[in-house]
Amino acid sequence: MAASGAALRPHPTSELDYFDLDDTIATQGRVPAKLEVQIYNLGFLDPSSEGNDLQSGAKLELPLWLAKELCNRRRKIVSVDIPKAYKDGYREIFKADASVVDLHRLGPYFYEFGTKLLHFDFEENSQMASCMQETFIKRFRKIMDSSQNAANEDASLLTGKLDHVERQVFSAGRKGIREFLQWEAGNTSKLTTSDTVVNHKKRKRSVLE
Repeated sequence: MAASGAALRPHPTSELDYFDLDDTIATQGRVPAKLEVQIYNLGFLDPSSEGNDLQSGAKLELPLWLAKELCNRRRKIVSVDIPKAYKDGYREIFKADASVVDLHRLGPYFYEFGTKLLHFDFEENSQMASCMQETFIKRFRKIMDSSQNAANEDASLLTGKLDHVERQVFSAGRKGIREFLQWEAGNTSKLTTSDTVVNHKKRKRSVLE
């Protein structure tokens, strides 16, 4: 049976995987940062800067992968803060009713990006991790129910508010129900000619002709 939909990936980790395209995209998400030192000739990176240099104490948003590298240096260049979508205010929203939140708007890689944030030594790391886990658990049932009832429908409206991982779960659930319905109808037990055999016969016939 032909496979369809994206395969589920291993669970996200705080480490960066430079050979994983989704991981690379996830780390493009930005984090609030404050410069601990002066940086010369990069004033253009800060729209509010009036000079050629970035001054110590300047606040800007950096891609997570860059912020991680600048924090890991022997001389700390920036300090970072938790993005708004992972702070206490949003955690309360998730706690109240996680199923209605538009995670795609907050970040198409909400869970993967959030897991990467755990690399930083935030005091709220444990709360963030628990919130992401509970949010996924609360939304999982609705996602699977939707996938089971939309085996052959346009799923764009159903997946519009889902994060990347949730969309993979939805695709896997919809693929599973389609395959079950095919099995139930007895279609999976039917033998079909292999594409390799069909192509071989076509080539052989063309040679004879």
